[in-house]
Amino acid sequence: MSRTEPIRAGVVGVGSMGQNHARVYAELPGVELVGVADVDAERASEVAASHDTAALAKGELLDRAEAVSIAVPTAHHASLARECIEADVDVLVEKPFVSEPSEGRALEALADEQGVIVQVGHVERFNPAVQAVSEILSDQEILAVDAQRLGSPRERTIADNAVMDLMIHDIDVLLSLIDEDVTTVNALGAEENRYIDAQLRFESGIVASLTASRVTQKKIRQLSITTRECWIAVDYIDRSVAIHRHSLPEYVERKSGMHYRHEGVVEQPMVDSGEPLKEELASFVDCVRERKTPLVTAADGLRALSVAHKIDRLADDRMEAEAR
Repeated sequence: MSRTEPIRAGVVGVGSMGQNHARVYAELPGVELVGVADVDAERASEVAASHDTAALAKGELLDRAEAVSIAVPTAHHASLARECIEADVDVLVEKPFVSEPSEGRALEALADEQGVIVQVGHVERFNPAVQAVSEILSDQEILAVDAQRLGSPRERTIADNAVMDLMIHDIDVLLSLIDEDVTTVNALGAEENRYIDAQLRFESGIVASLTASRVTQKKIRQLSITTRECWIAVDYIDRSVAIHRHSLPEYVERKSGMHYRHEGVVEQPMVDSGEPLKEELASFVDCVRERKTPLVTAADGLRALSVAHKIDRLADDRMEAEAR
């Protein structure tokens, strides 16, 4: 029988991302935001007050909560996730899962042993446009994928580089759509790797091109997929999908004579307008309530991290080689 009392949720780290986690938990039905914790006590108090909850020390929050979001710098993910697991608190860890794959594997094993749920915060999996594309591709043969995640320089300092902060979103989406091993990875970077371009090949021959940038003067979040039957364009920001179908060329007789015409057919399926973060946290809470496996598991987070590390190392190696 499903439980009826609210899930007691909390947030560790209420910076720009964590504040949104707190907001969503406060809005979700069947959830009680029992508190937030942050090393910046003033910020924790401000966020807590805005959502009618308490600013707590981390240990006290883990005593009160049964489900927690970790939204702190990546370097602290592993230690905080371990604390949550050891306290028998289900945890959603923002992406990237951890800094090093070995840390993630240890956490995955510990969580399995303790019976604790671990979800990784690859929020684009919950973007309605991505979910729509997953259904569309169920009967399509993918040939190639192109992803662009571009934006202008941020005012705030971000510890993670363009691969770990930006491209890893598209790596995770790509791996969720193509259930195959990656056999080849290439990467090049510019502007001290604030601009990264990577190419992947999968075991069946599918190729993918991924670009991430912190130096492009326009925010772009786009995905395109070439299949044997159509070309699919996804805009993450607009949450829109367009399917371009093949059409046959023909000659049309008009008063002025015969004219050649080749018109394309474009379908625009209906896509839900839900907020991806709200969908993500609602799914996490549902997994906590029903003791279900998350859509994005620790294993998924590790798979994306492994590919991201390869891209990062290749870009770094080539940048160093060119500098010599």
